[in-house]
Amino acid sequence: MPSKNNAEAPPPPEPLRVPVADSHTHLDMQSGTVEEALAAAAAVGVSTLVQVGCDLKGSRWAAETAAAYGDVHAAVALHPNEAPRIVLGDPDGWSRQGARVPGGEAALDEQLAEIDALAALEQVKGVGETGLDYFRTGDEGRAAQERSFRAHIEIAKRHGKALVIHDRDAHEDVLRVLKEEGAPERTVFHCYSGDAEMAEICAREGYYMSFAGNVTFKNAQNLREAVAVAPAELLLVETDAPFLTPAPWRGRPNAPYLIPVTVRAMAQVRDMPEDALCEAIAANTARAFGY
Repeated sequence: MPSKNNAEAPPPPEPLRVPVADSHTHLDMQSGTVEEALAAAAAVGVSTLVQVGCDLKGSRWAAETAAAYGDVHAAVALHPNEAPRIVLGDPDGWSRQGARVPGGEAALDEQLAEIDALAALEQVKGVGETGLDYFRTGDEGRAAQERSFRAHIEIAKRHGKALVIHDRDAHEDVLRVLKEEGAPERTVFHCYSGDAEMAEICAREGYYMSFAGNVTFKNAQNLREAVAVAPAELLLVETDAPFLTPAPWRGRPNAPYLIPVTVRAMAQVRDMPEDALCEAIAANTARAFGY
């Protein structure tokens, strides 16, 4: 069941005239029920959600939820920060599972095997979020992250699913691993965090770029420059809810119904009609995730 958050939720924005999808959300970390989240999103023109898993429990929940609701699709994976916790342990209990002892590579293999099984399900449209995160995991955890990332790439390709990438402070290595392994036909950079130069690299490779509410932050000029140069046919939008609530509601809980705020910021940056951007985003998301 979704967790509870007592912070005041932002008011709903003006509805979009052309429906779009939230390409990356975590309903299991948000307040309220799935039904309430879907209804609030639909009321403002957000018709489809991609529910993303970060660990085994969350990935199972994503698959079950997508099976139960036609407007929800699932992505399953072990988050980049999850892999080192599985291999090396998590004595501080930072993750949702609490403190854990080291399991070694055998434990990682066991959990990857279950992600593989989940990825075969029809309602699972993506493998992710996977990738590299050098912000929260130190040097000692990088080998486990990269090993897990490579395994997820292989799983995505074998099952013909989209690869959903988490890239935090690791641009060069993420691009390197994708090149070495061979990226899946459909690869999505979730919560795109690079600059315009990296966006041009992604465009050449045909990688989708999904932008979140942080594109509205004052200190995110690099993201706005990336939005401006990214090809319209590779643009997606997401909440990453309950995180990254767009301005002016930063600090309050995020949810899929706030997608219109980010869409309008992107349209303004691109000097593009809102409806045209929505049409592109809707088509891109369906093509990226194959639904």
